[in-house]
Amino acid sequence: MSVPPYEAEAGPQAGPEAGAGLCRTPGRPAPAHVRVRDSVPRMAEVSGAEALWLIEGSTLGRLVYVRRDGAAVRPARHVWGTGRLIVRAPAAADTLPPTVSYQVDEVDAATGGGWSVTATGPADLVTEPHEIAHYRRTLPGWAHGPHDTLLRLRPQTVTGFRLAPAPGARVGARAARTDGTR
Repeated sequence: MSVPPYEAEAGPQAGPEAGAGLCRTPGRPAPAHVRVRDSVPRMAEVSGAEALWLIEGSTLGRLVYVRRDGAAVRPARHVWGTGRLIVRAPAAADTLPPTVSYQVDEVDAATGGGWSVTATGPADLVTEPHEIAHYRRTLPGWAHGPHDTLLRLRPQTVTGFRLAPAPGARVGARAARTDGTR
């Protein structure tokens, strides 16, 4: 019977070497950088509806897009409405491609618990003066020189994950909730 790498429990043959709590094959300790399987935080995919619900309950994220010289990631604020994300980001409007991604997460640094969602789709600049005025009033943002862009993102792909803390992790004040609340 084959044992998957780093998943077998260490037997009595695993000595006091670093990583003895887990072995690749019986009698061999795992490398020191490998954690014991039970102490690793877990990820579980969430439905598209739950992912959108998580985005809707948050206001801070990251606009992610590709430029000629590589990927760009900008802090951003957003509001969800009528099947679209309105995103305010310190990005130069003329450098944005037609399709962008927007990433939102809430992760407890102490436990590793929380969630992460990414929405990807076509984005258009918000150009109507009354909409611009409204979103600049209601979405606090950052300016980077003259760059203060408002986008309307129509998500076509939404992926999300719940991040469960490792068993025995210290539960902090902002630990991920499993009772259906954000």
